[in-house]
Amino acid sequence: MIYLDNAATTPVRREVLEAMWPYLTGDFGNPSSHHEVGEAAARGLAAARESLAASLGCRASEIIFTAGGTEADNLAIKGIALAAPRGRHVITTAIEHEAVLESCDYLRRFHGFEIDFLPLDASGLVDADDVARLLRPDTTLVTVMHANNEIGTVQPIERIAELTRAADVPFHTDAVQSAGWLELGLRTLGVDALSISGHKLGAPKGIGAVAIRGAVALEPLVHGGGQERGRRSGTENVAGAVGLAAALRLSAHSREELASVARIRDIVIDGVLASVPEAFLTGSRESRLPSHASFCFPGTSGEAVLLELERWGIVCSSGSACAAGSDEPSHVLVALGIAPEVAKTAVRFTLDTTTTEADAGEVVARVTEAVATLRSHR
Repeated sequence: MIYLDNAATTPVRREVLEAMWPYLTGDFGNPSSHHEVGEAAARGLAAARESLAASLGCRASEIIFTAGGTEADNLAIKGIALAAPRGRHVITTAIEHEAVLESCDYLRRFHGFEIDFLPLDASGLVDADDVARLLRPDTTLVTVMHANNEIGTVQPIERIAELTRAADVPFHTDAVQSAGWLELGLRTLGVDALSISGHKLGAPKGIGAVAIRGAVALEPLVHGGGQERGRRSGTENVAGAVGLAAALRLSAHSREELASVARIRDIVIDGVLASVPEAFLTGSRESRLPSHASFCFPGTSGEAVLLELERWGIVCSSGSACAAGSDEPSHVLVALGIAPEVAKTAVRFTLDTTTTEADAGEVVARVTEAVATLRSHR
């Protein structure tokens, strides 16, 4: 099998399982319990928090563990917006993950917020000057994802952060897809809040985190026992937190590894564009995740292409795993001006460091054959 759906989820790394194992067995206690079993769990949680903070360039007290990237986005967006007294205006983009878009829509529907969407070019890139144009005295939050899960486009986060910082407006970025591939961190990017998810990194599903700068006010969404310094109640998933910290630490790829993945990605991109008539790349060619290749194949169905490829052992996707099975075209592709019927022909390939040149060649050959076969049946 050639697995090229790493943007949807990744296998759990052996080293991550080994790091988690003690907290699923002997050190299984509740980290809030005041006895040795609980205190052993609390020490593991504290060590995971310190490790994650080191990876994300922040203080341990600025880390909040969540049940995944969706909760992390919800907590950052709703929590910051509802705690901020300056106004009810949020700036975002139309190509954010549903966790961001639905959180913004919740603020609009139930709390009277006004949501402004930044213009995008045909590759999904934001112009930072448009952020400056939309900022207002009552802007509560700007939220722009670091890298898009469907098209791989990487946004100019550092430049946007300069503008929001000058305006004293909190800035959140969804870094679920960029974690492990791009340099992260509150200080590195200049953001005030940053969300990640474990299962995109080689940790299990059901664990994530958000780093929020200490000076930023936050209204908790989950109330109860006051865990996570009162910002996210509920007994912590200690083993998951340990696994997330280990996975992020292990996924810090070298420049050579990143260059190798990008080179193999380009074999896929160049091969498909050269071999499949009318195929076109979605997203930015230059400002793109090293692991991401996504296309539209007019005259086909993306789902049909996936089925053909799976017969040959190539596993990929037609876009966001959260929207799998939907008859609606991708909101991301439609926002880029792609016609809905063409958006339904999308296929996404997301690589990892184990993907080889031979895998890339096989993908190009099989995609070429699959698209030709499907078009011949029209």
